[in-house]
Amino acid sequence: MKAVLFLENGMIFEGKNFGSSGEVPGEVVFNTAMTGYQEILTDPSYCEQIVTMTYPQIGNYGVNSRDIESSQVQVKGFIVREYIDHYSNWRAEKSLQQYLKEYSIVGIYDIDTRQLTKQIRVEGAMKGIISTETSDPGILKEKLETFPYMTGRNLVDNVTCTEKYVFNPGKTDYRYTVAVYDFGVKTSILRCLDYEGFNIVVMPARTPPRDLLTGEFDGVILSNGPGDPAAVKYAVENIKSLIGKIPIFGVCLGHQLLALALGARTYKLKFGHHGSNHPVKNTESGRIEITTQNHGFSVDIDSLDSIGVPYRITHINLNDNTIEGLYYPGMYSITVQHHPEAGPGPHDSRYIFKRFAGLIDDFGKNGRDG
Repeated sequence: MKAVLFLENGMIFEGKNFGSSGEVPGEVVFNTAMTGYQEILTDPSYCEQIVTMTYPQIGNYGVNSRDIESSQVQVKGFIVREYIDHYSNWRAEKSLQQYLKEYSIVGIYDIDTRQLTKQIRVEGAMKGIISTETSDPGILKEKLETFPYMTGRNLVDNVTCTEKYVFNPGKTDYRYTVAVYDFGVKTSILRCLDYEGFNIVVMPARTPPRDLLTGEFDGVILSNGPGDPAAVKYAVENIKSLIGKIPIFGVCLGHQLLALALGARTYKLKFGHHGSNHPVKNTESGRIEITTQNHGFSVDIDSLDSIGVPYRITHINLNDNTIEGLYYPGMYSITVQHHPEAGPGPHDSRYIFKRFAGLIDDFGKNGRDG
C-alpha cells in the first residue's frame, strides 16, 4: 500500500506502508542508533513523536518480549528507509510488521531518510503526518495544523502509571528502598537500579511529596519522560518540597525538572538529541563517555547562576556544549541529561547508579543524622 509523509514546511515524501494503515500526526524526529529499534519504539519519552531511523535497514532481527522499555509501543509513527520483513534472530518471536500492527502504529518505508534527516537538521524538528488515506497536500496541511507543537505540552500524564507498584517484589537482599517518580520511566532504568541492589517502588507522577518523606524511602529517582518539562508544573512544585530532605537522582526529564524546581530555565533544542552514540565529557574525570540520549529540551546553562544553591556541571555534550549532568552538593542531588541505563546503547555511564548509592550513604552520615 502506498503511503505519504507530509511535513509542515510543505515537503512531501512518497513511500510504502508497513505496520497499520491509516493516518497519524506527530513531531518528526530522527534517531541515529544502529540497533535497538524495539527499545526505541517502546520508550515513553517518544510519546506524540514520529521517529525516523537514520540506519537504513530496520526489522532484520524481528522483535521479542524482552527488549521493551514499557508495556506498549509509545511512538506515534515510524519511518525507515528499508523495511526487512524476513527477520533472523534466535530471540525473535515475531516480525516488526506484526508488532506495529498489534499496537496500531502507522509506518512508512522506502523514502529518502537521509534527505528527511537533513531537512530536520536544517529546519529543526517539525510537525508531520503519515497517511495511507490521501496524498493531497492541501488536505494533509489542514489536518496537520490542528496538531499542537511540543512546547507547552504536558505529556507525562499520558504515560505515568496509575497506581504505585514494587518493581521486583521478591527482592530481599537490598540496602536501600527508593521511590521512582514515574514520568515515563524506562524499564532499563528500573533494571539497573535493581542490579545495584535497590528495592524499587514506582509511584504515579502526581504522588504528593509527603508520601515520599514518610521515612520509608532512602532516595527518590526522577525518571525520564516526554514533552515540555516546564509544562509539568505540578511535578516542579512537588520536587521543591523534596529538595534537601532526601537524596535525589534525576534522569533526562527528571534532570530538567529538578533544575526548574531550583529556579533554572529550560528551552527547546532545534532538533533534539536522539541516539546511542552521543559523546559526553565527564568534567570531573576528563573521560569521554559514549551515551544514549532522547530529549528535545535542555537546561539553560546561563540560568543556573541565579538558582541560589551551589551546583557543579559534571557532564557536557561535546556535539553542542549543552549540559549533560549536574551535581548539587548541599542538596544531595545528582542529575544527568543522558540515559545511564543505555537501553539500547553503550554502558559507559552506568557508574552513575553506584554514585547515587554513595550519595545516600553520605546523606545517612551527614544529612539525616546531622
